[in-house]
Amino acid sequence: MTDIPRSPLPCFSLADKRALVTGGGRGIGLAAALALAGYGAHVTLAARTADELEAAAARIRRDGGSADTLVLDVTQSAAVRTAIAARAPYDILLNNAGTNRPAPFLQVAEADYEAVMALNVRALFFTAQAVAAGLADAGRKGSIINISSQMGHVGAANRSVYCASKWAVEGLTKAMAVELAPVGIRVNALAPTFVETPMTQGFLARPAFREEVLSKIKLGRIGTVDDLTGAIVFLASDASSLMTGASIVIDGGWTAD
Repeated sequence: MTDIPRSPLPCFSLADKRALVTGGGRGIGLAAALALAGYGAHVTLAARTADELEAAAARIRRDGGSADTLVLDVTQSAAVRTAIAARAPYDILLNNAGTNRPAPFLQVAEADYEAVMALNVRALFFTAQAVAAGLADAGRKGSIINISSQMGHVGAANRSVYCASKWAVEGLTKAMAVELAPVGIRVNALAPTFVETPMTQGFLARPAFREEVLSKIKLGRIGTVDDLTGAIVFLASDASSLMTGASIVIDGGWTAD
């Protein structure tokens, strides 16, 4: 009987990798940073709140990981370019910073539209551009992960601006993937359903809203940040080395019908 050669196991190690996580002080960003550090990456946590970032970095270091902080408003593109250019290239970018200001379409204020698009699209675009430029200049490969949403695949009442921003992220992810593939930079999106985070807790605390959300999630529960970290590590690592321009939808079946 001929032995069948055993294929090597996928490599999820992030040893010797540098990761930048925007919105890294809480919620999805913090959970992702803990996971990336747990698999060996040095993690830079970026956000506007210094105390929150320092607490998160200290937690990573207590767990044996490596982390530092970068106090930064990612909507300030010039400051982002300067800060990233001053550091060694990042092999991994988790473009996580985002916001939402729900309102009926006919009542959306221009200020709310501008705020959501500035953070969810413009800041994501130029942060990715700065990280990709550093990798390309250094001749290094990398992985960019854009946090999208199930709302980048469907529509929803009171979320016209948020949906517009996340559909933009999905399209941008594909366009970036096409352009950056020749220099070895992969770009993918992660599209979660409603997840228990500081940003969503106000919405989900309303019983009627929570019930409506649960009615659409086929698996019958709200997501947690831990539901996302496996996919984030996968996209960051060589286990997904042939994957670019894709979107991983973690929505409990919301978009299945």
